[in-house]
Amino acid sequence: MSLVDFIKGSYTEFTDKVEWPKWPELQSSTIVVTIGTVILAIFTFGIDSLFSKSIANFLTLFINLFN
Repeated sequence: MSLVDFIKGSYTEFTDKVEWPKWPELQSSTIVVTIGTVILAIFTFGIDSLFSKSIANFLTLFINLFN
């Protein structure tokens, strides 16, 4: 199989055999992914802030033990 045959076959596959999503379906999927990403980002920010403050408090306590 040559490179040209591969490219022709790929083009045929994409134009004739792949069922692309319709515009409303694509919009609803995009909204779901966006909301999920925002929720995950807020959750990650909250956990990161919690750990950061916990570590800072622990280090402050640890440093004050030796002063």
